[in-house]
Amino acid sequence: MQFSPLGFGGAEIGYNQQQTQAEVNLLLNSAIDAGLNVIDTAAAYKTSETMIGLALNKRRNEFYLLTKCGALDGFTRSDWSKKGILATIETSLRRLQTDHLDIAQLHSCDSETLRRGDAIEGLERARERGYTRFIGYSGDNDDAKTAIELCVFDSLQTSVSIADQSAIDGNIPAAVKKGMGVIAKRPIANAVWRHDEKPSDSYVHEYWDRLQKLQFPFLERPLEQSIAIALRFTLSIPGVATAIVGTTRTDRWQQNADYVTQGMMGTGEFEAIRERWREIAEPEWTGQN
Repeated sequence: MQFSPLGFGGAEIGYNQQQTQAEVNLLLNSAIDAGLNVIDTAAAYKTSETMIGLALNKRRNEFYLLTKCGALDGFTRSDWSKKGILATIETSLRRLQTDHLDIAQLHSCDSETLRRGDAIEGLERARERGYTRFIGYSGDNDDAKTAIELCVFDSLQTSVSIADQSAIDGNIPAAVKKGMGVIAKRPIANAVWRHDEKPSDSYVHEYWDRLQKLQFPFLERPLEQSIAIALRFTLSIPGVATAIVGTTRTDRWQQNADYVTQGMMGTGEFEAIRERWREIAEPEWTGQN
């Protein structure tokens, strides 16, 4: 599979109660028209799968479709049993209005669950039944390390950005060595520096706090330039195949895609960001789900 450098993440449209189906239709169809070929969502992202299915059921052969299973209902519960994984994927297929996925991923299950094997058996059975072409793991830190070491997954989706660099020297090269495709999630650290004050959303607090200490000089540039640099940094990490960015704005995906056209980051610029991380990062700055 040849992924577009920039992919679409479906979490935001699933959680935004004000998002209309018409807006999602315009957002996703215009993105595909502009070159998007990767859409990533999850059973846990509330209405996301249903809205994507309604928007794109007539264009299924134009993009790669990824979803995640195990975590359910806005992360309020989970089912890692073989039967549960299969049932969740079957439900996802109905919501997405398709007969197959390109990658079905376990959604941040822990090492103990992975080693127990039921969830993996569920994914493998789904692949045998033709529900998915490939199977993957989405997660971070020691849990992702376990997933890599099990040698059963085709892909790893993990958090990596200017504010989340622990995987660059660890899980990402390990996954590449195993022949796994690498998908970057939260690749612009939620652009949290666009806020003048610490946001109320606790989901981005860790990145906000880290960036207050990292103080990358480029973050003082106009927002469009700083986002472009942050995104290009993530896409310049060896092994990263695509960066998944979510948005609810109909014009935002094209803006992000334009940033990517600037190409890979130069070695000097890339290493300056890496060196700043090495100087400032604290031991507990691990990958954030």
